[in-house]
Amino acid sequence: MDHAEFNDAVTALREGVYAGLPIVQAPGSDDGDVQGLPAPQAAAWRIGLDWDEGDLELDFRHFVDVVDTTRVSALIVGSWGESYEDDSSKIVGLLTEHADRFPALRSLFLGAMSYEECEISWIQQSDVTPLLAAFPLLERLEVRGGEGLLFPPVRHENLRVLRFESGGLPASVVRGVGDSDLPALEYLELWLGVSNYGGDATVADLGAILGGERLPALRHLGLQDSEIQDEIAAAVASAPIVARLETLSLSMGSLGDDGAEALLSGQPLTHLRRLDLHHHHLTDPMVAKVGAALAGVEVDLSGQLMPDETWRYVAVTE
Repeated sequence: MDHAEFNDAVTALREGVYAGLPIVQAPGSDDGDVQGLPAPQAAAWRIGLDWDEGDLELDFRHFVDVVDTTRVSALIVGSWGESYEDDSSKIVGLLTEHADRFPALRSLFLGAMSYEECEISWIQQSDVTPLLAAFPLLERLEVRGGEGLLFPPVRHENLRVLRFESGGLPASVVRGVGDSDLPALEYLELWLGVSNYGGDATVADLGAILGGERLPALRHLGLQDSEIQDEIAAAVASAPIVARLETLSLSMGSLGDDGAEALLSGQPLTHLRRLDLHHHHLTDPMVAKVGAALAGVEVDLSGQLMPDETWRYVAVTE
């Protein structure tokens, strides 16, 4: 899956599609009539509570009782109740406990809730690596929210897509990803966020990812939404992994002229099919310079913001 295709997929999620399937709310324990549901393999099933009402455990157990979940390939987990106070460990436990009921599961989104349900930086997460241990055939894992998030190093043979959306991604998670062995991973996207919301990763924490030794199949790298985007751009300019990427995203952050200049002064980027720099603080001359230097690359320079050296902001924080 390349960057453009995945951007379409993210947009599709907002429009009611996930992993190429229409999103359907899983029947809850209070749903009397379960007639008329689609075939299990024909939907991306969403489990989650609306406005903290109900019991997610009861709903989940009802779902696995009335739907043949052995044919479910895509699952979306929304709010697990008071998600700003209670972490995701209970739903992670339910999924791992019932892993044998989901042998066909290939795509999983944990924490896919709107800001009305819970602001992204208030979502209380937990250790999500038990999901990878329980689902060895999983190909796509996406997690929203960084508070309390843990990702100790793992090995997983089949994961192709790994995404973390946050207003502040802990440095320990970044290091955990870099120290993991993910031989099939093609697409990695990290929303690094800001220090005020726990985004304390430094360029040094990105070292293993940028080295790429444990990511032999990686074709897209997104290091996004960062308040140190200039420093990241400078590190990417000499990173070994870049030579084998097809698409690269340094979008959504505080990228300015210094970062763009460092990027252009480093290793060649003309092999890329796409470079995403949207939401940036470049001056008009630098926008023109980037476009001219990478004339054969699809470069997204949309979302130009004021090139203020003293006050920049990233796209997603709270």
